Amino acid sequence: MALPLPLPNVSSLPSYVPGARAAASGTVPIKLSSNENPLPPLPSVSLAIAAAGASVHRYPDMYAADLVNALARRRGLPAENVIVGAGSVAVLAHLLQAYAGPGREVVYAWRSFEAYPILTALTGATPVTVPLTSGGRHDLNAMAAMISERTAAVMVCSPNNPTGLAVTADEFAAFMDRVPSDVLVVLDEAYVEFVADPAIVNGNDYIGADAWQTHPNVVVLRTMSKAYGLAGLRVGFAYGLAAILAPVRACVTPFSVSSIAQAAALASLEAETELLERVEGIVAERDRVRAALAADGWSIPDPQGNFVWIAAGERTAELVAHLGAQSPAILVRPFTDEGVRMTIGVPEHNDAALVALAQLGWRV
Repeated sequence: MALPLPLPNVSSLPSYVPGARAAASGTVPIKLSSNENPLPPLPSVSLAIAAAGASVHRYPDMYAADLVNALARRRGLPAENVIVGAGSVAVLAHLLQAYAGPGREVVYAWRSFEAYPILTALTGATPVTVPLTSGGRHDLNAMAAMISERTAAVMVCSPNNPTGLAVTADEFAAFMDRVPSDVLVVLDEAYVEFVADPAIVNGNDYIGADAWQTHPNVVVLRTMSKAYGLAGLRVGFAYGLAAILAPVRACVTPFSVSSIAQAAALASLEAETELLERVEGIVAERDRVRAALAADGWSIPDPQGNFVWIAAGERTAELVAHLGAQSPAILVRPFTDEGVRMTIGVPEHNDAALVALAQLGWRV
């Protein structure tokens, strides 16, 4: 019996691989496999979530107007310069739905965020991948050289997931000077709150009327999953020129940001000072972990997100198996024959990972 056939670009989609999770039974593992905030929501945010639960029989505000307005006020912008979605992945998907498609190309570094090839393929566009440098950084000169008349969009992930390295402000400025104004540039800053190096690009410098006079084609993509600790509620947003965001808004799935997610996001913005103090603690813990690994002989790229990258190469599976054999098991995110991304957790979990890594007897 013949069945309906999916589109070829859907049939060939790579699978998105989430971080490993705990088994249904047995000892609870140490989960450092997803770039989550290890701390629970603030009490004020939890209260907002509980209060919003009383009205889940009603549809949420389809346009998330209160949240959009709050995000716009933070940058002194009108609401038309902000778009929200069910996580930054969804916002990026809508951007590509609006601007990419068959006959067009999307340029991005590889390895980078693994949703990029999936979202590109879903539009029918052709991916144009540019290898990272040997040190795991974006090669923006090579990316600029790959832009052609078919290029619809370029994605720049800074800090880069999974290697953790970030693009400098000077590098990005020089890159933008080479990008035609009719090519969409998405600066994906999912981890921007964890950046400690002042030389790193900050999308805030590309937001606003003055910035858009020079580079109207930049859209800055952010998430509330990492620093704000709302990974389970899915809230992402982007800043951009109103004329660029208008067709994107038409692609957003109606009611995709739940009423609970909107309430939690608003409460998180109100508690931002307290939340960013938590971020400072995670950054300090990240730097401690990197220093400990370096002291033990590991070569770890300068991390600017809430994770570290171990370039284990062909020994990746061995490293993952060793960590998984600990008691409790330590879960990390492997990338076959490339390396391991290890999220920064609470100190005792990080210490367990450091002890286990020291036991391996080999370094990369």
